[in-house]
Amino acid sequence: MRRKTEMVRSTCCVVLLLLLSVAARSASAIMDGLLPNGNFEEAPDKSQLNGTRVIGRYAIPQWEISGFVEYIGSGQMQGDMLLPVPEGAYAVRLGNEASIQQRLTLTRGMHYSVTFSAARTCAQSELLNITVTPEIGEVPIQTVYTSSGWDSYSWAFKARRSDMSLIVHNPGVTDDAACGPLIDSFAIKTLQSPPSTKDNLLKNGGFEEGPYIFPNTSWGVLVPPMDEDDYSPLSPWTIMGYTKSVKYVDAAHYAVPGGARAVELVAGMEAALVQEVCTVPGRSYRLEFSVGDAGDGCVGSMSVQAYVSHGSVKVPYESQGRGGNKRGVLEFTATDKRTRVVFVSMAYTMKPDGTLCGPVVDDASVVGVHSHRRLLL
Repeated sequence: MRRKTEMVRSTCCVVLLLLLSVAARSASAIMDGLLPNGNFEEAPDKSQLNGTRVIGRYAIPQWEISGFVEYIGSGQMQGDMLLPVPEGAYAVRLGNEASIQQRLTLTRGMHYSVTFSAARTCAQSELLNITVTPEIGEVPIQTVYTSSGWDSYSWAFKARRSDMSLIVHNPGVTDDAACGPLIDSFAIKTLQSPPSTKDNLLKNGGFEEGPYIFPNTSWGVLVPPMDEDDYSPLSPWTIMGYTKSVKYVDAAHYAVPGGARAVELVAGMEAALVQEVCTVPGRSYRLEFSVGDAGDGCVGSMSVQAYVSHGSVKVPYESQGRGGNKRGVLEFTATDKRTRVVFVSMAYTMKPDGTLCGPVVDDASVVGVHSHRRLLL
């Protein structure tokens, strides 16, 4: 009887351990969407505020702060300047060398994209350092792409561990510590690795896989330029440039040539969309893609130049700002085992409110010429 009781206890312990293991694994898979208190609507206790400055290191629920950090309410003024709050009633401002961070529970080895909103205040040239150790990136916020004064940005990384910290740091040093950028609305998304197929050597040619877009926003998400070693929120597409970005847009708020997502080239020749594909030297291929406008009031003569191998094609598009698109085609012969595909806008276009805009690129494909002809048959 005693032996039977011990066996029952042992079995119960094993079952309990299995349940705890399953619970731990399910807890490690972070859900796509807003981070806990990612929009800062849960306010610090009034005892933790000195005017707008946050005093306590853990005063903002779910966050840890360092340095000169302010809690800014919607409609708040700084001198004669209205401070823009991207979403809801509150945002956070980072002063000189200030930072804010939150612990994340992730799935080790997976790739993630962080989306957040930011605005310049009184400093003319600002950037933010985004870190999830050992990954670190710089997000320039010097150029404003909306008339509201703030934009949503994205940044991607690979989870090296299951428990990591997202750190947002303002490296700026200005005469006025209160001239740092405003930040708001932090969300996360797990990125999947889209495959290439025999029908399309380009991966993610329709741009369906990309950073999180807030469903209640109508301004898209900027994908900033990145170093070659960085992981892109639009992987495997990368953005080549210095400080300018491209804009990731959705069909719910923009005219998209195909599917639910596309890319608007909003920075003229200062930012290019790039991907390398595997090719066979001497073999012929065909590049096809859509060029149009996002239906966002961007009016004017636009054009997209596509470069592949030693060839290029320029696709002009006369935009009325109400949507529409046309196809671009380029046949080329590969000269290497890897061939770079590049899209760049050849003109700078502005809306009547003075904000930058540009042509939309979507539905890009590269196929072997013979394979393409068989598909037509």
